[in-house]
Amino acid sequence: MARNEIRPTTKLRSTAGTGYTYVTRKNRRNTPDRLTLRKYDPGARRHVDFREER
Repeated sequence: MARNEIRPTTKLRSTAGTGYTYVTRKNRRNTPDRLTLRKYDPGARRHVDFREER
């Protein structure tokens, strides 16, 4: 099951405090640090930073 070890699923939680999450996959070899993406949060009704949660 090498596929799951190299590219695991990660949850991205909103930094706006609404509790909204996105689920995505990331390549652990290319991005070993925590992932941060700017995506839309429907609770806040704007784009905010979503940070990887462990």
